[in-house]
Amino acid sequence: MLPESSTIQTQLDDDGVLVLTLNRPERKNAFNDEQWDTTADTLRQANEDPRVAVVVLTGSGGNFSSGVDLSSFQANPEPRSDGFESAFHAFVPALFAFEKPLIAAVQGVAIGGGATIPMACDFVYAGESLRMRLPFANLGLVPEIGSSYTLQAAIGRQRAAELMLSAEWIDAARALEMGLVARVLPDEQLHAETLSKAREIAQWPISALRAIKQTLRTADQAGIEAAIRVENEAMGRLAGSPENIEAVTAFMQKRKPDFKQFRTKGRT
Repeated sequence: MLPESSTIQTQLDDDGVLVLTLNRPERKNAFNDEQWDTTADTLRQANEDPRVAVVVLTGSGGNFSSGVDLSSFQANPEPRSDGFESAFHAFVPALFAFEKPLIAAVQGVAIGGGATIPMACDFVYAGESLRMRLPFANLGLVPEIGSSYTLQAAIGRQRAAELMLSAEWIDAARALEMGLVARVLPDEQLHAETLSKAREIAQWPISALRAIKQTLRTADQAGIEAAIRVENEAMGRLAGSPENIEAVTAFMQKRKPDFKQFRTKGRT
């Protein structure tokens, strides 16, 4: 039986398509420890389950995901060595180790991890309401989930640098133009069209689907692994820094962060 919790819903149909739905609509599907853990467990089990040919990853309530739930850091914004870190670091290898087709269906907000997770999928269908953002610079952090590599691979270094360094918003039309998504659909058609494509793929031998995915990913594997290693090292330095604490505090207080206060001699 595939894992399920209050924050993750799974549905496997007779065609071999597993729909994995992020289900914290009241938080715009922001990830907490339970969600990282359950999503990782689901991907690991689906990888070995002979009934599953394709996985569709989506979100409930009209949004994909607003990334990490920053409200969990409100009480203690200092560096953490608790379940969050271990849950997140268990999720990332499970995502990249998944050997079957993985399709993201995204609409509404896709921020931070909610934007970088789709970049690790095989392709992405988007609803017209999609608004993506990579807010790592704004949070005093660095990209994660291998996105410092996957974003460049998708859209090129200059465009990737522009999006990462500016933390600007990206709408569905621009995401399509840049190559971040394969198709843009009306929101009301997104689920049905994604399932239709997933079922079209699921009719083929799983052994062939695995092999095709492996051939597409082999050239990228070393780059992804190197990116994750560098990202994790940099995140360890920056998470809990004064700038990061200011960013999270400002977010919770609904104000603009003041980073200029940290621009003193000898500190960069």
